[in-house]
Amino acid sequence: GVEPSDASPDEGVVEDLPLIDEKAVEQLTKGLLSHYLPDLQRSKSALQELTQNQVVLLETLEQEISKFKECNSILDINALFSEAKHYHNKLVNIRNEMMMLHDKTSKLKVSGINI
Repeated sequence: GVEPSDASPDEGVVEDLPLIDEKAVEQLTKGLLSHYLPDLQRSKSALQELTQNQVVLLETLEQEISKFKECNSILDINALFSEAKHYHNKLVNIRNEMMMLHDKTSKLKVSGINI
């Protein structure tokens, strides 16, 4: 019969492989690099350019945001001035009414009517 062996299933495989030629590996590596490296370098430079463009875009956006904030603060100031003008007009009207009432009461006192 066949007895189970204690040997590893990989045993003997190393001997079956052909000898690896170091020069062939070096040439294959150079060939592989020469094939992919130019594309990778172009991709790298394209990504760097993209990153620089994004930085410029972010700076521009920050400037635009600050402009909008300035506009909002100007609008707030304008609203504040128009509100101040509104209340000033109310005060002027109240003062005019008080002067008119004062004149009326003065005329009534002069007429001899006691208030």
